[in-house]
Amino acid sequence: QVQLVESGGGLVQAGGSLRLTCVVSGRTFGNDRMGWFRQAPGQERAFVAAITWIGGNFHYADSVKGRFTISRDNAKNTLYLQMDSLKPEDTAVYLCAAGPRTGQGSSPFSYDSWGQGTQVTVSS
Repeated sequence: QVQLVESGGGLVQAGGSLRLTCVVSGRTFGNDRMGWFRQAPGQERAFVAAITWIGGNFHYADSVKGRFTISRDNAKNTLYLQMDSLKPEDTAVYLCAAGPRTGQGSSPFSYDSWGQGTQVTVSS
């Protein structure tokens, strides 16, 4: 059974930083892509960043470029999202996801496994 478990969310002031972690179990990573998405109340799930498990090719949503950094530790089956210079508009539930790298990395429909999410709240 595949499990993705996020942690690291919390309340932070604008300009602050948080590091999210997603630990994955029950899945063998070969040609997979891992992604971070976020969902604010009343809004659709939005792409944040993605990285291929092999090769480490990454891309970001324009809204987080230069502020967020996605990375992974293959040996630990763990995905990270370092978030710096946080803004109130970054407030959302952040979810990690796994899927085949053949899909479109920015679309949530390309991912077949999801975590439960971790809340990030940025105060002004």
